[in-house]
Amino acid sequence: MKQGRGRRSCFHPMSSLLSCLLLFFFCLLGSAHAYKNYTVGDSLGWFDNTEKSNVNYQKWADTKQFTLGDFLIFNTDTNHSVVQTYNFTTYKECDYDDAQDKDTTQWSASDPSNTQTHPVTVAIPLMKEGKTYFFSGDYDGDQCRSGQHFQINVTYGEGLPKSLKAPEEDAPSPAGAVSGDDDSAPDTIVPANFNHPKDEESDDDDKASDKQNSTSFSVSVSAQLHLVLLGTLLFFL
Repeated sequence: MKQGRGRRSCFHPMSSLLSCLLLFFFCLLGSAHAYKNYTVGDSLGWFDNTEKSNVNYQKWADTKQFTLGDFLIFNTDTNHSVVQTYNFTTYKECDYDDAQDKDTTQWSASDPSNTQTHPVTVAIPLMKEGKTYFFSGDYDGDQCRSGQHFQINVTYGEGLPKSLKAPEEDAPSPAGAVSGDDDSAPDTIVPANFNHPKDEESDDDDKASDKQNSTSFSVSVSAQLHLVLLGTLLFFL
């Protein structure tokens, strides 16, 4: 009785290797970092829990990865403020009146005396690595103690984009910055010509440079991949 031929397998060592190489190639192309904008609280906006009972900004922040050059977008109104500090004591006390060393910035000042409130959007760049704290300092800290606060950890990522590295002398400073020792002051002044927030750097030179670097990188990886594929084909011939 004649033995039948075994079924031919569709698996081939070369096809498996080629698949792995292609997967590696596309992973490299997709690994580029893009600067991100994070809307604080998402659709809930930036309010204390007397207005939005289900806000939990720390829980929101814990699900994100923040890097230098990212922006936080605060959607709030004129009855709430946005205070950024690098001082844990200031954050814990919900009070920036006695903040020292210029480590605290009030980006948006509220007007509790005004009976009519208006929507306000505040965009804050992340300019310094490490712990950063945010809270509303209004009503003697009551809003802060009512859930309007959170802390984040900022990592280096790709570093600051060029447009955030060299502030111009005539750049407008944030509202109500706390004065103090200049030596320890974080760089939180946004350049006047910085058109942000958006997903990538806004500077045309940066875009051209990034495109050129991306193209060079793609060509380099593509050339190496072709060499590997050619060597593999020659090996199996």
